[in-house]
Amino acid sequence: MPYVEGQTIHDADSHVMELPGTLHRYLDPKVREAFVEATGKKDVLPEWFEKATALQEDPEFRAGDEANLLLRKNYHALGAFRSQDRPKALDLFGFASQLVFTTASLSNYGLEEMGEADLAVEAARAHNRMMSEFCSVDRRLLATGYVPLIDMARAPQIAREAIAMGCKGIVIPSRHPRGHSPSHIDLDPLWAVVQEAGIPILFHVGGEEKMHQDYLVNGGPQVLDFHGGAENFTSLTFMTIPISIWQTLSALVIDGVFDRFPRLKFGAIELGASWLPSLMRFMDSGAAAFGKEERLQRLSAKPSEILRRQFRVTPYPHEDTAWIIANSGEEMCLFSSDFPHIEGGRNPLKRFNDALEGASDHAKRAFYRDNFIDLMGRGLDPTLHDAPGLAAA
Repeated sequence: MPYVEGQTIHDADSHVMELPGTLHRYLDPKVREAFVEATGKKDVLPEWFEKATALQEDPEFRAGDEANLLLRKNYHALGAFRSQDRPKALDLFGFASQLVFTTASLSNYGLEEMGEADLAVEAARAHNRMMSEFCSVDRRLLATGYVPLIDMARAPQIAREAIAMGCKGIVIPSRHPRGHSPSHIDLDPLWAVVQEAGIPILFHVGGEEKMHQDYLVNGGPQVLDFHGGAENFTSLTFMTIPISIWQTLSALVIDGVFDRFPRLKFGAIELGASWLPSLMRFMDSGAAAFGKEERLQRLSAKPSEILRRQFRVTPYPHEDTAWIIANSGEEMCLFSSDFPHIEGGRNPLKRFNDALEGASDHAKRAFYRDNFIDLMGRGLDPTLHDAPGLAAA
């Protein structure tokens, strides 16, 4: 029996748990050595790789696929790194479609911050080949391609390549590229390519600027993350997640990118959403305070209205989703499972149903179905708009 029954739900956030060395197979052989030298990411397979692979071949382990669908996480999860298993996971979930993101390449290995423009471009291309191949096994799996903004001249071509491979969304970092704004007019050809394809621009956690390390030097012991290490978020470093996307969205709206490309949709995935109502009101306040600026006078509407028109976001399950919707708009929020990451929890549907308490039936339908369809545009085949056997209500 599927996890979801009797309704259409689209999953706006899931991941491949690529094994160490996976990206190397997709890198141009000419740059592999330079990539390892710059990133320290060697093409090695640690001992746990063999264990994870062996488990997925073990009939006794696989007999528990359905019972443990939401209990097994990361490399133990069904379809985490074996693409041939992911359709079965989707069947067991009952999701109508699933956006799929990388795990290891979310920051593009820091190459853009290093100023390694050529390597950043090659790593992005390798990522796009990897993601499109993984998702090619099932049309319900919607691959995401990555385009670094550090090289504005090459960005449109990388997007074209990703779209030609079958990527259904284009990811860009939420932090600004070195030396220029994400709203720079020389990036207009990129937005034009993606708008013409009818697919969205996406931001995902991992592409933001992290909290400065000095904030962590507080005179006490180091606080570890929930994995027991120091690579993921703690309650303090979690606070910086919205800062980059806040600034980038402000630049894209105020400098007119949203208006120049009014059919282009943007989505913020796994970046939370409690900040969204404040951003919308703060941007409106800024537009009122500095209303004599020519660029503000050219805007088609208030910044908050432009965001409602073109921007969508995934709340975390621990956020008050009903409050976010009430204070931003019913057209803005999306469901996400974060499968197979631990952060997604063991029952995301229940957690979001609880978080939607008090929201209207229309808002709930928009959250689980309509807003995702709107975001994805031509990236989602119309035959996938509803789960099999269900007609749009």
